[in-house]
Amino acid sequence: MNRLAVTVLLLLASTNLTAAEPPNVVLIVADDLGAMDLGCYGSKFHRTPHLDKLAADGMRFTQSYSACPVCSPSRAAIMTGQYPPRFQLTDWLPGRGDRPDQRLKRPTLRDHLPLEATTIADLLKPAGYVCASIGKWHLGGEGFEPTKQGFDFNIAGDAAGSPQSYFAPFSKPNGKAMPGLSDAPEGEYLPDRLTTEAEKFITQHRERPFFLYLPHFTPHTPLKAKADVVKKYPAAGTFRGQQNNPIYAAMLESLDDSVGRIVAKLDELKLADRTIVLFTSDNGGLATTEGPNTPATSNAPLREGKGWLYEGGIRTPLLVKWPGSIKANSSSDVPVCGIDLLPTLRDACGIEAAKSQPVDGISLLPLLKQSGAIARDSLFWHYPHYANQGGKPGAVVRSGEWKLIEFYEEGRRELFHVAKDVGESQNRAEQEPARVREMSEKLAAWRKEVEALMPEPNPGYVPNPQSDSGEIVIPARTADVRGVMLRYEPMPHKNTIGFWVRAEDWARFEFTVAKPGKFELEGLIGCGNGSGGSEVRFEVAPSGQDSEPQALSYVVKETGGFQNFVPTMLGEVTLDKPGRYELRVKAIKKPGVAVMDLRQARLIPKN
Repeated sequence: MNRLAVTVLLLLASTNLTAAEPPNVVLIVADDLGAMDLGCYGSKFHRTPHLDKLAADGMRFTQSYSACPVCSPSRAAIMTGQYPPRFQLTDWLPGRGDRPDQRLKRPTLRDHLPLEATTIADLLKPAGYVCASIGKWHLGGEGFEPTKQGFDFNIAGDAAGSPQSYFAPFSKPNGKAMPGLSDAPEGEYLPDRLTTEAEKFITQHRERPFFLYLPHFTPHTPLKAKADVVKKYPAAGTFRGQQNNPIYAAMLESLDDSVGRIVAKLDELKLADRTIVLFTSDNGGLATTEGPNTPATSNAPLREGKGWLYEGGIRTPLLVKWPGSIKANSSSDVPVCGIDLLPTLRDACGIEAAKSQPVDGISLLPLLKQSGAIARDSLFWHYPHYANQGGKPGAVVRSGEWKLIEFYEEGRRELFHVAKDVGESQNRAEQEPARVREMSEKLAAWRKEVEALMPEPNPGYVPNPQSDSGEIVIPARTADVRGVMLRYEPMPHKNTIGFWVRAEDWARFEFTVAKPGKFELEGLIGCGNGSGGSEVRFEVAPSGQDSEPQALSYVVKETGGFQNFVPTMLGEVTLDKPGRYELRVKAIKKPGVAVMDLRQARLIPKN
């Protein structure tokens, strides 16, 4: 054999060996990052050049979802490829306890990811991968930490859902430091330190396949950022549904810097061409007030945010880079979910499917490689809890271009053609009863399949109780809306019953009387110019009874804006027995665009 032939054979052997090498995997998960927060998803306020470059070098998914509107269940889904109800892990851990103002009691909540669950690390480790979890875990404490779930190394991962501090020392109230971070120098910023640890791991294990799971705490509350980075952004004005929070923006910039450092390290070590880099978030962005410096962001045009089953609560960014396998600057508008990451990585790394557990997700390799479609009828969500952000217990099914939300308190269903109405502003439930019925049946069958636990009536439920002074305050957020368009629009920029564009829609509120008597009914009412003149009827009656209600009529006056609320005395009612009552607010006629906005009703005892 001549020298040229030998050279060709050696080159072919080398090429085949390289092609057979399993890819490294770097999975970066942000915490509470909204789907619209990155420049590559349209943000004009946040600066994310490294993440934008990641999108340009790979594939950007435009309809990516988390498996839950809050963190722990979504992380369990990412790790296992399974829907969270299969584990009875359906809320953040340890979850919010039952309260008297909640109509339903939460079902049993498992406080950890069970050890028998097969994680991504459990799949990759037997195939020769070294696996590290560096960052937030929040899937169980001692005995259920990452090193019990297939990972060889764990830095910072424990039961905590948020850091005690974003600046070192990273210690808990008992003085114990986060795992692996006891030597952090004073003032070190947590995202920087986690990135340094990730760089060390990549460098030390560059000679063998590795799986780096880098779940940042950023940008979860408490919102804290480097002062010099915060100064780069304009001070936040009055929040009106815009991205304008400089602290949050600075946190995203540090997160973006972390991604840039990881990619640069892969380039430096000549690992980039055989490494899959994925970036996503565990749920939608925090768009309500929850602690200092919040709301964090706006998810517009998506509706609401973290804690809600609307798109703003469950849509997330998803970027995937894999040189040679994924075309640069590509995108996919196919609905995908966090449950899809495990089967995708399993197939990309050439691992046989585990027979020990079902996998609900679908491999996205056909989409990533643009070699075909994926076969899936529907995606599902089950959140039987009350969220700190205002969301209520319910479930979702997304089938094709349609999305159905079922709320568990009263069985209310809302249907949206979400592919055309991403803001979920047009409830089509009345127009599409057959579709509602079909999708409801799918949802019920799925709940049965995954053995989803349902909430139950709360025997300690006391709606809007009477205060010691005798006053009864009835906030807009406690409304049960009836009809199609009327809705509660949450804080910070609304906090009202609004979108009252149909006279047929109405609202019902329950309240509790302990000391009977005569009361003046007051409403905090707003009405935009040109929309005055609606006639509204306020009805008060014992709850659940057919007795004739006490009725008060009011002709709505313009207040200079729907959000310009004016205290308005509506008349007198007599509540002669203790017990539960309801207030019904109905439009009799609507000459303008909308009836009014109602932020609060108040029953004031008469002396």
